[in-house]
Amino acid sequence: MEPGPLEAWDEPPTSHGFKGGDLYGIVEHLDHIADLGANALYLNPVFESASNHRYHTYDYFTVDPLLGGDAALRELIDACHGRGMRVILDGVFNHASRGFWPFHHVLEAGRASPYRDWFFFHHDDLEAGRPIRAYPIEAPSPDITADPGGGTGRAGSLQTLGYQAWWDLPALPKLNTGNPHLRDYLLSVGEHWIRFGADGWRLDVAEEVPDEFWRAFRGRVKGANPDAYIVAEIWHERPDALTGDRFDALMDYPLMGAILSFTGAGRLDPRVVGQHRTIAGLVRDDDAPAFAARLDRALGIYDPAVTEVQLHLLGSHDTPRFLSMVSGDVSAFRLATLLQMTLPGAPSIYYGDEIGLSGELDPANRAAFPWQYPQDWDRDLMADITAATRLRRDEPVLRHGATRIVAAEGRAIAYLRQADRAAALVVVNAADESATVELHVGELDGRTLVPARWTRLEPSQAPLTVRDGRATLTLAPRDGTVFVAA
Repeated sequence: MEPGPLEAWDEPPTSHGFKGGDLYGIVEHLDHIADLGANALYLNPVFESASNHRYHTYDYFTVDPLLGGDAALRELIDACHGRGMRVILDGVFNHASRGFWPFHHVLEAGRASPYRDWFFFHHDDLEAGRPIRAYPIEAPSPDITADPGGGTGRAGSLQTLGYQAWWDLPALPKLNTGNPHLRDYLLSVGEHWIRFGADGWRLDVAEEVPDEFWRAFRGRVKGANPDAYIVAEIWHERPDALTGDRFDALMDYPLMGAILSFTGAGRLDPRVVGQHRTIAGLVRDDDAPAFAARLDRALGIYDPAVTEVQLHLLGSHDTPRFLSMVSGDVSAFRLATLLQMTLPGAPSIYYGDEIGLSGELDPANRAAFPWQYPQDWDRDLMADITAATRLRRDEPVLRHGATRIVAAEGRAIAYLRQADRAAALVVVNAADESATVELHVGELDGRTLVPARWTRLEPSQAPLTVRDGRATLTLAPRDGTVFVAA
């Protein structure tokens, strides 16, 4: 039962509106998710919170009643596991909300509260009994929307509010994970939900929490489930963070930026891309050689076993939607999806991208899924994405094979995925005109490669035979193809 008025489902999203979607609704639509080829579901925070995106937690041990409570998460996990799908939860352990019960305790009890050291309060103010200014009339207002994936809690809030707040936002008191009691509390949260049935954690603003905490967190989580997936929200390269003592993977935004730069070149909307400083720094018009260099780095900077599990995304709740960044050009998203699904990593589809949703930075990128308007879905795009995910599923070499770039000229690139005798050749032409590509694939000499179907359309290419270690292929404008070794 709805507890009160909700924002209309089909109205544009707002920063503070609640539309009434819940975890039971995801259960009802698991067919749609499974039909896309997904075998895992990553959820934004589900715990009790007064914000619609729930990155302001006030009870880490309770699923928000607006989402259906613990029973709804239980049903969702069980339904996913019944389909062979995994469920990854979002953990926000850098900051909580001013509604977090220990913080509220300090608001009420002041210096007498035993929870005072769970946060960073202004010592002199607290000792003097001066009020904590958690709800100021005028508060520091940093432009967090310009870069929601970065930043640190700064000293300004300590002076103006009486406590350190993440990005100086009064609603987000910074947690003191150095406090042993808070640390044990948060570690028990990590373990509890894994034992409840979750299959892993995505960790919010992970760089702003000390490494010592994450080492302990990994121990508790892996102790509950050695196969649990731990992925950190870190927006840049961090090989030192993936050495087996903290995280299994990062959200691979550098690779996302490279793919967007290549497939979206000439179509990028600088106004939309510029809404997020980190994304703007990763995106530019790249030709094939420039993309090849970035791809080589992305694939070579980590151990191959790590590269295979990096969270490989084309968009998230923290970025403008892909289609909005490429001025609505669907061909760019198709080509980007082909690259995503044929490169190493754990590819992720941001909900709604598969039907052609657009949207600029938060809150526009978090629109409700238009279940009631299926006539507005881009069915051809959805069919192409589904075909690409199925190709990845059907060809294990696309998941586990080594990767080598075999051509990069003009706006066309080709790479080979190979594992023993299994091989797949991926060729993409991002130009607006046809391109002829010479492929150097000596390891496939004398073998015949058969075109695979990766879109709703039948393959347009004939089988390809490698002679003297070479083959030549002509691709139509804005086209891509995949060949598999016969």
